Amino acid sequence: MEITGRIIAVLPERSGISQRSGTEWKAGSYVLETQEQFPRKMCFDVFGADRIQQFNIQVGEMMTVSFDIDAHEYQGRWFNSIRAFRVDRNIQAAAPVAGAAPEAAPLPTSAAPVAAPAPAAPAPDTTPFGAEGGEDTDLPF
Repeated sequence: MEITGRIIAVLPERSGISQRSGTEWKAGSYVLETQEQFPRKMCFDVFGADRIQQFNIQVGEMMTVSFDIDAHEYQGRWFNSIRAFRVDRNIQAAAPVAGAAPEAAPLPTSAAPVAAPAPAAPAPDTTPFGAEGGEDTDLPF
């Protein structure tokens, strides 16, 4: 999967030693915001000191991130992880103009005539309950 946007946050690196293999690991987390009419944010991880250094992700950069999504269970709860495996910098990407809406593709037109609107429903009866000579009760319906 891929997503394109601007990096808005670089979170502190995490590191530790694997319980299974005993080797040291490093992970960096980054927040990307899409440049759409309704922007979305995604936090993703980069694992490995070599990849963190290779990608060299900085705040404010516009990029396309290729990632994998996986879920794991821990003590009866499920957690999603989003891991980036490739980063492509978009040098040509322009910042959107404030107030400008993205161009939409034209809607297909059909040769069928447009249907006339349906007639309005009759107005509900506003006569007070019991005023028309029916049973007088205390029920509100």
